[in-house]
Amino acid sequence: MSKLKIEHGASKINWLQLKTNIEESISQEIDLLCEWSENERKYIINELLRFALTQDEDFQKYKAEQRAKPLSKSAGAKPVPPQVKPSSDAATNQATPSVIPAARPH
Repeated sequence: MSKLKIEHGASKINWLQLKTNIEESISQEIDLLCEWSENERKYIINELLRFALTQDEDFQKYKAEQRAKPLSKSAGAKPVPPQVKPSSDAATNQATPSVIPAARPH
């Protein structure tokens, strides 16, 4: 199994916000790890998540399958025909019903 490596003072990354709740005991451990490594909390959480994601073999297989799906779909895909621009003629723009109600028997 791999080891998690936290670099000291390496908090210079582009960030996206993730809102979630964590257990209090985990939060305390993260704070202690931040203190020990001299890194910001967001960096530590990011590294822990990256480490966990790379360790899960089932997830890695699933991720590889998902990445392969768009390639196989696009290979057999037909080109999309261009859309027809609406006419400026008022008579042509009138909505025609796509379903004609059936006559009721009396």
